[in-house]
Amino acid sequence: MMSKKPFSFSLSPRRALAAGLVGGCLVLAGCASVPEGQARNPQDPWEGYNRSMMTFNDKVDSAVFKPVATAYKTVTPQPVRTGVTNFFGNIGDLWSMVNYLLQGKGEQAYNHMVRFTTNTVFGLGGLLDIATEAQITREKQDFGLTLAHWGMKPGPYLVLPFFGPSTLRDTVALPLDWKGYALDGLRPVSHRNTLAVVRWTNKRANLLDTTDTVDAIALDRYSLIRDFYLQQRDPKAQDEGAGKIEDFDD
Repeated sequence: MMSKKPFSFSLSPRRALAAGLVGGCLVLAGCASVPEGQARNPQDPWEGYNRSMMTFNDKVDSAVFKPVATAYKTVTPQPVRTGVTNFFGNIGDLWSMVNYLLQGKGEQAYNHMVRFTTNTVFGLGGLLDIATEAQITREKQDFGLTLAHWGMKPGPYLVLPFFGPSTLRDTVALPLDWKGYALDGLRPVSHRNTLAVVRWTNKRANLLDTTDTVDAIALDRYSLIRDFYLQQRDPKAQDEGAGKIEDFDD
């Protein structure tokens, strides 16, 4: 008599995350209202949902991410945190190079190739940012900006669970950005996941002072973050360098 194997069901981390995104959207959609007397932004037709999702993200951040980042910053010396930041930034230069190639910008693609090779060879695998000291600037690119370069409109502003500010265009591009990041193919998966945790913890730790400042000065924190994000994702601002920051994911 043949024995039946017990039924088992498992989700990969990204499928689990996708399920969480869908579930969060269904639960929070329409839960918050736009403040009375405030003019609506035409790029933000889903403002009620977006405000609800931002509140959800803030609660998760306060309960989990911010305490972990604070502990990490407390126990990790500044030179070590700088090295970690440089290492992941150096890896990201490869994807920026690819996107500049897709945009037909050969000079910028070459600059980021030089950045990566210089920091990898002479910067101890990227722990030291020799290229910036040599005035080879980093201008982070992703597939959302590549789509924008070729004329794709941003679509509505959208706050994603855990990931925060986005647009419909950038959300569509997000899976390819995940796959394009050089460490995505690292095996075993446990090593890749460990590096991902270190990367995001370090990034959140670098933003502790910034987020505290925004909380202190913003009359409407939601509108401030939304308007700043949309400005950074405007390809005209990217080309002109107006108000450009190194890593708008922050």
